[in-house]
Amino acid sequence: MCNSNDTKPGCKEYRQVSRRRFLGLTAGTLAAAATPGWLPKVVFADSHNGSRDVLVSIFLRGGMDSLSVCVPFGEENYYRLRPNIAVPRPDSSLPGAALDLDGFFGLNPALSPLLEAYQNEDLLLVHAAGNLDPTRSHFQAMNSMEVGMPEPPGNLVTGWLGRHLASTAPTLEDAALRAINLGFGLPRTLVGGPKTLPVDDPANYGLIGDPQANALRQVELETLYSRHTEPLKTSAANNFRTIDLLDQIDFPGYQPTGGASYGDDELGQALKSTAALIRADVGVEAVHIDVGGWDTHDFQGTLDGTLFTLLTYLGQGLAALHADLATSDRKVTTVAMSEFGRNVFENGSLGTDHGHGSMMIAMGGGIAGGRVLSEWPGLEDGQLYEGQDLAITTDYRDVLTEIVTRCLGNPDFRNVFPDTGYSPNLLGVTR
Repeated sequence: MCNSNDTKPGCKEYRQVSRRRFLGLTAGTLAAAATPGWLPKVVFADSHNGSRDVLVSIFLRGGMDSLSVCVPFGEENYYRLRPNIAVPRPDSSLPGAALDLDGFFGLNPALSPLLEAYQNEDLLLVHAAGNLDPTRSHFQAMNSMEVGMPEPPGNLVTGWLGRHLASTAPTLEDAALRAINLGFGLPRTLVGGPKTLPVDDPANYGLIGDPQANALRQVELETLYSRHTEPLKTSAANNFRTIDLLDQIDFPGYQPTGGASYGDDELGQALKSTAALIRADVGVEAVHIDVGGWDTHDFQGTLDGTLFTLLTYLGQGLAALHADLATSDRKVTTVAMSEFGRNVFENGSLGTDHGHGSMMIAMGGGIAGGRVLSEWPGLEDGQLYEGQDLAITTDYRDVLTEIVTRCLGNPDFRNVFPDTGYSPNLLGVTR
């Protein structure tokens, strides 16, 4: 649990997560360079299999307050439990009223750019969804969600998306890069994926130092690593191929289409780079982006502060990606999720503490959107998880399993989610 009296943004554990993840994922990056022996053999596809969607995976780290994103304005208890930070009803004369979606749920006005995708039935909101791990620890919840199993065993170090990539043939047989994390370090989600790298800035990926000497240095390093043993030899060679590949894509000069306008914030620029990479059609199958800052214990700012700003970036960025890639030759599916939701009760600091049930956002031409998908558990006293949180009625893996099997062309979900106690419940997430 976090101490909401801490004066710095987010709780102490959340602030430590980035460092712990960086230290732990250095080993994860090395693990991804090798092909695990337990993986099934795959039959390689034709030189380019464009029938599978590119997946854009967004992890909202810190615990996003789903009740302020997709607002259950039809629940009277929502307003009783949050007298100061609730999003007003759509028919309210107060500023910042929710945007009515279906007569019961409303969208936070910061996400208004997403209404077009929602009305086009390309955007799906899955409420009361989340991670069945009962923990309220950021680190444990993130780990179990990225691995794909509540309370995963310590010897399962790969992530669900990494295992998907490792158990399927590449869409482009000789692709230098199959998956990329636009940030520092390789998140657990991608660990185990072949030809998978963290790239903080794809426009400037390469050797550090004198640009005039870099070409010669790269040749020397390529020669050096070519004499090394596997898997380092192949991993290094692929890294150098990636440097050359990304250098050929004009990221700074990329011109969005469809009237898309990406923001200057980090998420907006990462999504713009994502679009440029997908448009280049170089065989990238998955792009992962981390967005931090959702640990809103103090002065949450649902309508005019921290949360509102984060949602503004999220709404603008996702709307731009949707408009930009509407005419792309490669189909794209985007999914965003967080490690847990927030407490239903507002706290004394006008924020919310760690909760349980959350929500997911899925977007793309293959998504059966234009609705809020939820087996709504209710917010009355007897309906709350442990008497204080939104209950989970949809396992987040159900959403991902359907996307993996139907959009990403991987029929064997058990390689992706190896928990033998898990049986997917298909919900009609995809068309």
